[in-house]
Amino acid sequence: MAEQIIRIATRKSPLALWQAEHVAGLLTAAFPQVRTKLIKMTTRGDKILDAPLAKVGGKGLFVKELEQGMLEGEADIAVHSMKDVPVEFPDGLHLAAILKREDPTDAFVSNRFASLNQLPANARIGTSSLRRQCQIKEKFPQAEILSLRGNVNTRLAKLDAGEFDAIILASAGLKRLGLGGRITAQLAPDESLPAIGQGAIGIESRVDDEAINTVLNALHDTETGICVSAERAMNARLNGGCQVPIAGYATIDQGLLCMQGLVGMPDGSVIYRASRSGTLDQAVAIGSQMADELLTQGADKILAALFD
Repeated sequence: MAEQIIRIATRKSPLALWQAEHVAGLLTAAFPQVRTKLIKMTTRGDKILDAPLAKVGGKGLFVKELEQGMLEGEADIAVHSMKDVPVEFPDGLHLAAILKREDPTDAFVSNRFASLNQLPANARIGTSSLRRQCQIKEKFPQAEILSLRGNVNTRLAKLDAGEFDAIILASAGLKRLGLGGRITAQLAPDESLPAIGQGAIGIESRVDDEAINTVLNALHDTETGICVSAERAMNARLNGGCQVPIAGYATIDQGLLCMQGLVGMPDGSVIYRASRSGTLDQAVAIGSQMADELLTQGADKILAALFD
């Protein structure tokens, strides 16, 4: 087979570049005739650093420019954190592969306190996620939640400068950047239920690019794909973006898909929860049914208020 060059669209943050280089490495290891080239782009989400993400519109903030690059022929594939990927894709693009999931948990990072439960009642906690905020505020109503933007190193520097008592980040991002040692404690799903797709890397491509799609198919992890499809089905039914107080996390246990989900008020005053399990071929139906259960409980009112 002749040499094939695959151009990979990526954001410029250290974590995004790590993810793109990781995919490049997997491609060349599996297909020695493949060469890769990173096409570095800046997204709207990277440019707006002075406002909480939820205020500037969460859907597609970190992917639209990358998608435009593929549609215009500048790049062949784009590499994303699955938690940033909107439910719907532009015409002509699709999700071609999802890699095996890294640690999906949230990480508690603090220089002064050993765990979430050791924080003082009025602790200053940094996070840019309404999902994390609502779960923290439920347990610590007096805590001061402060917006935390920027790449991973920027966020850690703000903690080290004393701006926060603790910050909450994704465990996967810290581990991928070689910063796993900064994790003070990993938060179990019952402490902080992960975001939809958290810890998973997705690869987007053009629907009609058969050669590229055939190559990408070899990187797809079936179990992660099934779990993320359930989570994304829940999100689709809720019409949620990546910057709303929605959590959804699916695992496979002894051949069954087990899923938990929640929708909460940002201030933690109300959180609706649901859980469901079933066979793997029911993954999408399970996600949709969980969303219906949450909507019946009252999640529709929370989401309507946020989108007004």
